Amino acid sequence: MQRRERTRHLIELGGLVQKAGLVELADDDRATIYGALLELVGRARGDDACDTLTLWKRRGRRAFDAESEATEKGDGATGY
Repeated sequence: MQRRERTRHLIELGGLVQKAGLVELADDDRATIYGALLELVGRARGDDACDTLTLWKRRGRRAFDAESEATEKGDGATGY
């Protein structure tokens, strides 16, 4: 059961990478995507880590909310 939950969780995280546009931006190059993610981790561990994480969370929630509203209105937006 835990293995299935972990697999689903990892698939959802991959969906977020796709949804954010990173796969297309990086031309589906895994080294580029991994490097970008490592850069994000480096920034999140910097001196202003709390501010960075708060900003990212706020942006993500706004994007999820906007997508949810678009879906409710039938604008054609879909989940990942």
